[in-house]
Amino acid sequence: MVDLGRRRMRGERRRKLRLSKIYSFACGKQSLKGDHSQIGGRGYSRVVFCNEPESFEAGIRGYADNSVRSTKYTLATFLPKSLFEQFRRVANFYFLVTGILAFTELAPYTAVSAIIPLIIITGATMVKEGIEDWQRKKQDIKVNNRRVKVHTGHGTFEYTEWKNLKVGHIVKIMKDEFFPADLVLLSSSYEDAFCYVETMNLDGETNLKLKQGLEVTSSLHEDSHFSDFKATIKCEDPNANLYSFVGSMEFEEQQYPLSPQQLLLRDSKLRNTDYIFGVVIFTGHDTKVIQNSTDPPSKRSKVEKKMDRVIYFLFCILFLMAFVGSIFFGIATKDDLDNGLMKRWYLRPDDSTIFFDPKRAPAAAIFHCLTALMLYGFFIPISLYVSIEIVKVLQSMFINQDIHMYYEDANKPAHARTSNLNEELGQVDTILSDKTGTLTCNSMEFIKCSIAGVAYGCGVTEVERAMNRKNGTPLIDNIGESPDRNAPIKGFNFSDERIMNGKWVNEPYANVIQNFFRLLAICHTAIPEVDEDTGNVSYETESPDESAFVIAARELGFEFYKRAQTSLSMYELDPVSGDKIERTYKLLNVLEFNSSRKRMSVIVRDEEGRILLLCKGADSVMFERLAKDGREFAEKTSEHVHEYADAGLRTLILAYRELDENQYKEFDNKFSQAKNSISEDRETLIEEVSDKIERNLILLGATAVEDKLQHGVPDCIDKLAQAGIKIWVLTGDKMETAINIGFACSLLRQGMKQIIIHLETPEIQALEKAGDKVAIAKASRESIRHQISEAAQQLTASRGTSQQAFALIIDGKSLAYALEDSMKNMFLDLAIRCASVICCRSSPKQKALVTRLVKSGTGKTTLAIGDGANDVGMLQEADIGIGISGIEGMQAVMSSDIAIAQFRYLERLLLVHGHWCYRRVSSMICYFFYKNITFGFTLFLYEVYASFSGQPAYNDWFLSLYNVLFSSLPVIALGVFDQDVSARYCLRFPMLYQEGVQNVLFSWRRILSWMLNGFISAIIIFFFCTKAMEIQAFDEKGRTAGRDILGATMFTCVVWVVNLQMALAINYFTLIQHIFIWGSIALWYLFLLVYGAMPPSISTNAYKVFVETLAPSPSFWLVTLFVAISTLIPYFSFSAIQMRFFPMYHEMVQWIRYEGKTNDPEFIAMLRQVSLRPTTVGSTARLAAKENDVRDSATNHR
Repeated sequence: MVDLGRRRMRGERRRKLRLSKIYSFACGKQSLKGDHSQIGGRGYSRVVFCNEPESFEAGIRGYADNSVRSTKYTLATFLPKSLFEQFRRVANFYFLVTGILAFTELAPYTAVSAIIPLIIITGATMVKEGIEDWQRKKQDIKVNNRRVKVHTGHGTFEYTEWKNLKVGHIVKIMKDEFFPADLVLLSSSYEDAFCYVETMNLDGETNLKLKQGLEVTSSLHEDSHFSDFKATIKCEDPNANLYSFVGSMEFEEQQYPLSPQQLLLRDSKLRNTDYIFGVVIFTGHDTKVIQNSTDPPSKRSKVEKKMDRVIYFLFCILFLMAFVGSIFFGIATKDDLDNGLMKRWYLRPDDSTIFFDPKRAPAAAIFHCLTALMLYGFFIPISLYVSIEIVKVLQSMFINQDIHMYYEDANKPAHARTSNLNEELGQVDTILSDKTGTLTCNSMEFIKCSIAGVAYGCGVTEVERAMNRKNGTPLIDNIGESPDRNAPIKGFNFSDERIMNGKWVNEPYANVIQNFFRLLAICHTAIPEVDEDTGNVSYETESPDESAFVIAARELGFEFYKRAQTSLSMYELDPVSGDKIERTYKLLNVLEFNSSRKRMSVIVRDEEGRILLLCKGADSVMFERLAKDGREFAEKTSEHVHEYADAGLRTLILAYRELDENQYKEFDNKFSQAKNSISEDRETLIEEVSDKIERNLILLGATAVEDKLQHGVPDCIDKLAQAGIKIWVLTGDKMETAINIGFACSLLRQGMKQIIIHLETPEIQALEKAGDKVAIAKASRESIRHQISEAAQQLTASRGTSQQAFALIIDGKSLAYALEDSMKNMFLDLAIRCASVICCRSSPKQKALVTRLVKSGTGKTTLAIGDGANDVGMLQEADIGIGISGIEGMQAVMSSDIAIAQFRYLERLLLVHGHWCYRRVSSMICYFFYKNITFGFTLFLYEVYASFSGQPAYNDWFLSLYNVLFSSLPVIALGVFDQDVSARYCLRFPMLYQEGVQNVLFSWRRILSWMLNGFISAIIIFFFCTKAMEIQAFDEKGRTAGRDILGATMFTCVVWVVNLQMALAINYFTLIQHIFIWGSIALWYLFLLVYGAMPPSISTNAYKVFVETLAPSPSFWLVTLFVAISTLIPYFSFSAIQMRFFPMYHEMVQWIRYEGKTNDPEFIAMLRQVSLRPTTVGSTARLAAKENDVRDSATNHR
């Protein structure tokens, strides 16, 4: 009955907790004193008149309004800015100039026929830009028209749109609403002006932040309280720093300091708080979130950059042809009139315009050069850019829709956030990966602990399993076999009969165990959520680690269930009575965790009045803070920590100290002064005060949590390694943890020589004790240089033994020196010669610097992949940034080029989509150059044939519509659908990927060979057509072919040839490709019929040319058939010879598939032999190394 009553009381307490206001902790009240020296100075000149937004003083300051605009254009600027964007491209600018010149007498064609294709191409791109910008505009309208309650006077609050807010307005924000501007918090539904804020839209973090208003305004709870409210805020000017704010409020003739604790940022959301009142201080584009919204770095693929160079090369050819042609034309024109004799009498050189005047031959040559530049412009593919954009958008849609990259558990598909880099996915040479949350799940499980020098926990980690598989001794997981094992608890994978179910009271150090789990239940910033129906407690925490600790404490009898304004409440097991009792701890201060402190502490007062400092942190900072009499278990705990790190676990040291009243009061005064300081070194002051109190600690023990490998990571790494991709891991974890994760995911293997670069040498440690920073830096620099040189010599010496593979492992302190200008090239040279590289204890900045070094030093394509805010610099620095949409928020995703849900999807993204996109875009661009050279060079040959008269071979509209209608759709289909091999074969033969890394499909050799093919095709088409029609009668009536007939016949042959060439080049036919290829040819004949039926004033020399002349003539059809076949013979022959005698890797795979040998072990082994390298990593390489060891030992035994 007592137990039942206790449970009922407990449930009632929980319900009350759920229904009542949940307070949080105070970290020191704001002092009325403060350093205001910066206020009013440069950078701190903003003055806000609270509740007086319409006053004269507020008006003359001209602050920005609260509307935001993310669009690239406005209605007034769209046309000029969009046109400028279009004509920044050299090809488009060239066509604009030729279009303008088309209105002069120099033009070899009509102006309309020149301008319309340009209008279509640029217009299509501008429409695309306009649609994208309109989508942004609609989003802006939606945001600007959100509604918020604003004080309109006399204590009345009414709804208005966000865009109407002004600096100084008082607003009332309700629960789960977004903040419309940057606000200073005045009061909330909690008595002490606390509120909880979610900042996911700002920094991607899902944990709640605590904010607190000034004590002096905390009593303003009712709307009516603001009828006469007046205050003046002086603060910093608008800036992008999300985590700092310096200001002061003058209220009732008193000054009060303001800090980030009072600042509520636009686009954050109010959570777990009924309402808040705030004053608007920054609006619109002055808000910190908008100040931070810089455009991501502009990235262009290497293929696209090379394409620009090819276009410049084509321009050179074009200018050369025009220049040479104009010289010949000038010479011929000068010789036209010789002593009254006229050579080209049909041009009437005796009575000619300047364009053919023998007396002004140099001027005629210059004008001809301009005409030729316009005429030969068809060498430049006008529709190339827009076609590539269309293709890349469609390719991105295929990536987004790939069901094999859809993560069902989280309902997250792959998302290509930009389409600019599709083909770059097929050229990645080096992957730089984060570890936590990227290779691992970032879903922590409490699995082991060391308390009072005794190790607890029977679980087996994945790293231990992997290492024992490596040694050939599989481990048995005791937890999995336990008959008493209940349903799994998220975050808790611990089992040890010695301390489970309250049995810890029988352990020799029961008091230490009690303090250990009590610390876990108190030292955190978790917010409890109590289910009203079941009474179960869940926790809102800042990190998965913290969640695992609180859950572990709960499961072992220390259940934290309530956080009040200045206290924490929990149920814990009383070792004397054996009952669960409620304990409340008064929360005095929280010393927060950050990456430089590497620890977190809370100061509490227990029910007996003792003041306790409870601290948890990294071993690198905690052991040095222990008191002399607090090191009783230090040696054993240190051993256990190393064992846990070897097992791939993340460890934290737990320690505490008891403070007397005087110690605490002295600390609290200094801590309050530091927190209330408005100087720039405020954070430094806080850290110094915290550092002094967090000493003389008594060690309790260590925690060990497992961050499991994501499903499929080892297999993915194995496939990527077989593809020849190098993989670097950049992590903030300890070296031992990183090394063991490396073994678990097959980046490291037995027999691989590990080169470890570190600064843990006795000499440097002695210097560190002496504290001479200059000497430490000098010695460290020399040590790193020596280690890198020695490692390079080892690599050089082992070059003869091909089986030896090396792994480079370096810590963060060493990396700082290795990345210096004098040493970074040595470091890079060493790293790229190693099979694996692991950088431990790396800061976010170091990750970005390593990425930049690899990208610039190798000149190869780099890909960075990460999931957290600390990976953003690395993602933006790499050629391609891949964001994992995992647990650590969305900041990495928001800064990435492509987002995926799991690391394993990288395999398909690169080896399938990357390979296809690279091949498609490369082939597409090469084909574009081919078809334009084929067409353009026939114009040049006709020019030569017509003594460079500037007369085109084809009708004006034939010229204009060639790129737009008759040859563009098949090439788009190629770029979207073509496959050299299927996805299954891409994954089965990863070495296919090396074609992209080595850029064999878009090398200058391949580009020039396609261009040569174009020149050969043009020559065959021109000479076969002209010779076939030159002398004999064209039809049964005896008529000979004129320019109209020759031009239409040649153009027909060109259309057939370029489309049939496409059919030969395609590896994978779909219905769409058939429709586009044969449809383009049919469209040409249809166009001839329709255009030829128009009046002669429109159709000019194409008037009824097909119906009356070409179609009835057998010679037209015979010439078309003969020329088309003859032109394709060279390409067909070359392809057949290459396929038979010099096959590329993808052609070998195609051949095996065609021969039906896909399951023949001998053929498969032969192909895979090509794909394996002696220094590769992964499970395949591990097996190969083991087989070599067995073979070598057998040989030695003989």
